Amino acid sequence: MTFWTRISGMLLPLALAVGGCATPDTPAVPSPSFSAAEEALYLKRFELQRNAAIEGGGLPAYDPLEPVRGAERYQPLPEAEPRIARQALADAQRFAAERKSSAFLVWHDGALVKESYFGGADRDYLVNSKSLAKPLTAIIIGRAILEGHIRSLDQPVADFITEWKGDPGKSRILVRHLLDMRSGLLPQGFGSGPENVLNRAYLHPRHDEVIINEYPLVNDPGSRYEYANANSELVAPLIERATGQRYHDYVSDALLIPLGAQGGTVWVNRPGGMAHAGCCIQLPAQTWARLGILLLNDGIWKGQRLLPEGYVTKMRTSTAENPHAGLGVWIAGNYIRGRGPLHPSMDAGKTLHSEPYADRDLFLFDGNGSQVVYIVPSQGLVIVRTGDRPAKDKPWDNSYIPNKIIGSIERMPGEAMPKPQASGE
Repeated sequence: MTFWTRISGMLLPLALAVGGCATPDTPAVPSPSFSAAEEALYLKRFELQRNAAIEGGGLPAYDPLEPVRGAERYQPLPEAEPRIARQALADAQRFAAERKSSAFLVWHDGALVKESYFGGADRDYLVNSKSLAKPLTAIIIGRAILEGHIRSLDQPVADFITEWKGDPGKSRILVRHLLDMRSGLLPQGFGSGPENVLNRAYLHPRHDEVIINEYPLVNDPGSRYEYANANSELVAPLIERATGQRYHDYVSDALLIPLGAQGGTVWVNRPGGMAHAGCCIQLPAQTWARLGILLLNDGIWKGQRLLPEGYVTKMRTSTAENPHAGLGVWIAGNYIRGRGPLHPSMDAGKTLHSEPYADRDLFLFDGNGSQVVYIVPSQGLVIVRTGDRPAKDKPWDNSYIPNKIIGSIERMPGEAMPKPQASGE
């Protein structure tokens, strides 16, 4: 049995963090081009991560961090009286509060109807996004497509990561494969010591070069869903080469500023280096809400189209390889009690869904610690919960909050009722 842990937002097997048996799929191929100082910094990070994992924690801190610019004249989201039963909102807030949450927000009918913070957090508190960063990579790819930097989701990644041009396998990886986890790149799995490529791809001060040059392909591109942080991490160098801007600067200029959103910080692998795109961006809860609202409104913000027409539909369309995964987001699909990020056949890392979603239209961002952004276009609804992983005696239930709220909307005469998620078990 593999025991899974979370290291600074990345879903990793415990053996990776604390040592274990190496496998043939995780070769140790350190590049001779890295300096002794860079290798020493990597080893320092590896020891910090390993020691923290033994204690049940993650990497103690991201270092270095760089600023992610937001809107200069930031205005909070508009508020309104709820058309949702107040008791339901109170019950949902209590559920979140009891589960180590930092923020709980509900947006309905074009306004914020609930906003609560816990444990000293407030509107300016920077949320450690962890894998909430992954849907951000899908959104920013959409921005780059609309602005003409990328032709389409079906453009080869090798057009940008030109080191792959001559590779018979990697040259067939498409942009969409990085977002729907079907690249064929090595999935998260067992790692051993600091020489292991899984560790180097996360902690090395040139982690992007490790992924591009050292990370193995183990399946034909497009043939199999396998969760791999490397897929999302590759979006940063792709965006940089496509746009000529650093990843987080493009996120600011193309997305956060047009959304009128607050900025924050992001972990870069070294001073002036590459941002981590698969995790490690810190933004306030209202910024995550704005990203959800953008998708709720089919990529349009205040009349301005920020994503290509039909792109959100593509984001929330699953593949045959995983009926619950789209482009960076998770899809209701048919009901299953436990759904996790790994291949559907794997039992590890699954989150409880105690009952079918009250509306099959729901899709969501879902990151480490059960940080979620639920989006329900048919209900005009976005719900955000950020925070830490709940205690074992109060597990997260991915169905409870959206069902509580959807079922308590005070509907107008003739307003359509939600259509529940179809049974799958």
